[in-house]
Amino acid sequence: MMPAPDIIIGPILAALDLLGIAVFAASGALAAAQKGQTLVTFSFFALITGVGGGTLRDLLIGAPVFWIVDGNILIAIAVVVFLIWLTPQRWWKGEMLDWFDAVGLAVYSVYGAAKAIEYGINPVPAALMGVITACVGGILRDVLAGEPSIILRPEIYVTAAALASGLFVLLKLLGIDTPVAALIAALAGFLLRGAAIRFGWSLPSYRGNGPDPAS
Repeated sequence: MMPAPDIIIGPILAALDLLGIAVFAASGALAAAQKGQTLVTFSFFALITGVGGGTLRDLLIGAPVFWIVDGNILIAIAVVVFLIWLTPQRWWKGEMLDWFDAVGLAVYSVYGAAKAIEYGINPVPAALMGVITACVGGILRDVLAGEPSIILRPEIYVTAAALASGLFVLLKLLGIDTPVAALIAALAGFLLRGAAIRFGWSLPSYRGNGPDPAS
């Protein structure tokens, strides 16, 4: 399906897209840094994390894969890689990876939903495209790093992405201007994910496979 006129993706969303790519790429490079890897591994982790979700989104909605048609994306990722490579490791300890990931999650969820809307995708699938955009790169990063995937842990992650993308779609259906809707939705997603990091919030786990109380 051909995209509608460019009334969804404007300067604000374009900036959010680049921010999301950059911080996700940073989170990939930081994952490599924590493993003491080479510059090649830094670059590969950053690339996969930065473009993984957006690539799947574009394939699903029938859009040209964004980083193939826009060479500036790869330049931005390369800059991020070298910045992290050249800085002391002590700058990136603690929860820095989680906070970079939280920023990327929030803004990329909104952009993914907005791009899906622009390509004529219905509201509910469009919100799902936002979740895919935000989460797939981080999942691939965790798999490559040999870490338990965030998707398999009870902490709030996908829920924050769903809040951001779903809220953006809802605000657009209510007629809210795109820049305002994007900023509100991204902030909501970031605050939820940030609270989960700060306070250890998590979703309840399935208890049906626990021991039988009667046994």
